[in-house]
Amino acid sequence: DSTMKILVTAGPTREPIDTVRFISNASSGRMGFALAAEAVARGHEAVLLAGPVALETPAGVRRRDFVTVCDLQTALAEEFPSCDALAMSAAVGDFTVTRIASQKLSRRAGPVEITLLPTPDLIAGVAQAKRADQVVCAFAVEDLPHAEAVAKARDEMARKYADLVVLNTPEAMAASASWACILSPDGVLLEGADRCKTELAAMIVDRLEAEYQRKCANQKEGS
Repeated sequence: DSTMKILVTAGPTREPIDTVRFISNASSGRMGFALAAEAVARGHEAVLLAGPVALETPAGVRRRDFVTVCDLQTALAEEFPSCDALAMSAAVGDFTVTRIASQKLSRRAGPVEITLLPTPDLIAGVAQAKRADQVVCAFAVEDLPHAEAVAKARDEMARKYADLVVLNTPEAMAASASWACILSPDGVLLEGADRCKTELAAMIVDRLEAEYQRKCANQKEGS
């Protein structure tokens, strides 16, 4: 059976500072929502883990919302084991606040110091226990020169136990189009170019399907 259950993460995380403020990023969630819509259009089952974004859930997609990195970690732990592929397009915050103020901070009190702690690597956390037939696609946002960005993305792919990585630039955040390329451990699967996110979504799902079929075929040969 070539149909897959594809788990997609989308949008930003928010880490609270006090009762009204938070640390977040500019992710719009468009890439992940386009991926979920493309998956369903091809007859796959799509589960969408969505951060705080102002986007309509694509028809036929099961959506589950998250806010913090911890929320997303919990949802991934519950949803990943039953999926065939994971596309981790959410912009997961790299830092969380050590002490959340129990009341709204006042500027009248003067300067405020906030200590940030690194968050866990969510994709590595679930992917290190992936089955032989599960496909994991990571996303990397880099603002380094191209050769350095590719080298760093390849290193991240290995550390995250990912099969594919979509490399793009900070300009992709909240944009409807972006420069991106797709890398595998063996080389470049999709050359870097500017594409709208719906077009890029189709190309990513192409790669997920091909990698899943390859893994299933390898399993059959080995059994």
